[in-house]
Amino acid sequence: MYNEISANKSRTFLLIFIFLVLVIAVGWALSNILGRPWILPFAIVFSVFQALISYYYSDSIALGIARAHEAPREEYIELHRLMENIAITAGLPKPKIYVIEDNSPNAFATGRDPNHASLAVTTGLLGLLNKTELEGVVAHEMSHIGNYDIRLMTVVVVLVGTVVLISDLFLRWSIWGGRGRSNNREGGQIQMLLAIVAIVLIVLSPIFATLIQLAISRRREYLADASGALLTRFPEGLASALEKLGRDRHPLEAANKAMAHMYIADPMKLDNNGRGGWLANLFNTHPPIRERIKKLREMIPGG
Repeated sequence: MYNEISANKSRTFLLIFIFLVLVIAVGWALSNILGRPWILPFAIVFSVFQALISYYYSDSIALGIARAHEAPREEYIELHRLMENIAITAGLPKPKIYVIEDNSPNAFATGRDPNHASLAVTTGLLGLLNKTELEGVVAHEMSHIGNYDIRLMTVVVVLVGTVVLISDLFLRWSIWGGRGRSNNREGGQIQMLLAIVAIVLIVLSPIFATLIQLAISRRREYLADASGALLTRFPEGLASALEKLGRDRHPLEAANKAMAHMYIADPMKLDNNGRGGWLANLFNTHPPIRERIKKLREMIPGG
C-alpha cells in the first residue's frame, strides 16, 4: 500500500508533465502553420496556469460539476458519525462531507491530500444502502484518500478536459482562422509538413488525454476495495453495496466522462458488470463489478 501511495504521488507530477507537453506541442505546431508566433507562448502560459489551477482547485471544480453541496451535521448526523469512526480507524483527518441530490446511488472522494479531502455521496446511495453497506462504501473512499488516489483522480478531471477543449478550439481556429502563407515553393512544402503535424497533434491530443485517464491503474479500485474491507473488518458490507450499485440502472444526472473514473461505480451506467467483452471492458473506467465482488468475498474466511 505504501508503494502504491508513493507511485500515485509520482504519477500526479508525470501526468501534469505530459499535459504540459501536449498543450505546448499543439501550440508550437499551430503557431507555425497559422503564422502567429504568439500562440506558442500563450499555450505555455495557459498550460502552466491550468496545471496550477487543477492541482489546487480541481476538488472544488469536481464538486461543482457534480452539483454537490456540503452536508449539514444536524441534518446528516448519522453520516457524520459514521465518517468520524472510519476516519479514526484509518488514522486520517475527517474529510468534508458533501451530498448530491440524485436518486442514482454513487459516491466519490476528492482533494489533493488527506488534509484537504472531501467525500460526496448521493441521496440515492443514502436511501439504498443499510449501515454496514454504507460503511463499506465510506471505507472504500477513505482508502482512496489515504492512498493518495484522490490527488491523481481529481487532477485528471481538469487536465483531460483542458486538453480536449484546447484541441477543439485550435482545430476550429485552424479551419476558420485561415492559414499562414508562404512566398516560395520550399516554404510551402514546410508549411504543408507543419500542417500535417498540427492536424495529427490536434486529433491525437484528446485521444492521448483519454488514454492517460484510462491508464490510471484499475488496481487502485481493487486496492481501495481491499483496504476499505480491512478498515471495516467486514468485506461483505462493501460486496453487498457493490451488488446493489451494479443492479441500479439509473445514470447520474450530472454524470460526465471526465469525472466518471472518480466515482465508486460508473455514473454513466454503461456495462459495469464485465459482460461487454475484452475490448469493451478495456475502455471502461472501472473494473467489472462482478470481479470486485468476487475478490472481496475471497477475503472472507471460507468465502
